[in-house]
This record gives sequence, structure tokens and C-alpha cells, in this order.
Amino acid sequence: MNRTMLTYVSLFIGATVQGVAMSLFLFPHSIPSGGAAGLAILLNYFFHLPLGLGLWFSNAVFLIFALNYFGFTWTVKTILSVATTSTVVSFFSQSLIHPHIHISLDILFGGILFGIGVGLLIRVGSSSGGMVIPALMIANHRQWNPGKVMFAINLFIFLLTSIVIDYKIVFYAIICQFISSNIIDYIYELKLQQVKIFLTPSWRKK
Repeated sequence: MNRTMLTYVSLFIGATVQGVAMSLFLFPHSIPSGGAAGLAILLNYFFHLPLGLGLWFSNAVFLIFALNYFGFTWTVKTILSVATTSTVVSFFSQSLIHPHIHISLDILFGGILFGIGVGLLIRVGSSSGGMVIPALMIANHRQWNPGKVMFAINLFIFLLTSIVIDYKIVFYAIICQFISSNIIDYIYELKLQQVKIFLTPSWRKK
């Protein structure tokens, strides 16, 4: 298996794991894993739009800008990531009925799996889409820290979701973000000496 094929296999694995985390553990409690997920939950709440379709719709507008801003390769990888995640979310959300042991365990497992999925995507030079795209554009234009910009955007959507659906959602979402961000940082910092396919992500315009 050559480097390119292994890169895209890793991308699909990461996007699938991310989709499983969202559909099986987070979305059943209306917990957004990020800004785009929060918008998908709101679209489902107001318009009964399927979660997978709402997730794709939430990303579509930003992907158009990403093509010009971040380049073709990065955008194609992100489109594949978003498409895979949306398909997985649609399948599990509509086809399977699964029991929930306790919301705290769902947040824990969901946060861990989401972090693993996004971590893999970042390692292969892709992204999970969503608010990552406008956050990076704003951060680059204003010379701000992208992490803080993304947190501010996500927090606004978390607050909106909590106001509309349940005030406890913002608390659950922050816990999920804390768990997943630590997993993402751990995977990002891993030194994979024997597997050279993983790329250090570059957010510069190509």
C-alpha cells in the first residue's frame, strides 16, 4: 500500500470514527461536538432535517470558501471527510436504535472517539470541516490564535443550542470539547517513526 492510498484510508477511518462518536454517543443527547454539529442539531430541531444532511449543509458554504483560501488538496480531503462523517451519522442515526447507559459515559466515550477521529484527520492533512474553516480564515486575517477563534465561534453556537433545546447542553459540550481536544493534542504530538505517511497539517493557502 503506497503513501497516498494509506493516507486516504486513514482519512476514511478518522472520519468514520468521528461519525460514530457523534451519532451513537453525542447527538442522541443533542450534544454538539462542534459548531457545525450544533447547527445540524438546530436544523433538526426546527426543520426536522436529518442530522447527516444537516451536518453536510452546515459545512457546504464554508467549503466553497476553503477551496480558494486553503487550496485544492486540503479542500478535497476535507470534503471527503465531511461526506464520510455525514454518511455515517445518517446511517447510525436513522438505522440503529441503541441504548444509553448514562449520559456521563456517553460524553466520555463520545469525546474520546471524536478526539481520535479528528486527530487522525489532522495527521493526514485534512480537517473535520465545520467552524475550523472560518476560524482559520479569521485567525489568519486578524493574526489571532485560531484555537481561541474556533472556541469563541463554537461557544456561541453551544449557547444558542442550549437556549433553544436545554441549558445543560453547553455544560455537556464543554466537557466533550475538553476530552476530545486533549485526545487530539495527544495524537497530533505522537511521533510515528515507522509510519511516514502522516503529514504535519499546514493551514497556509496553497
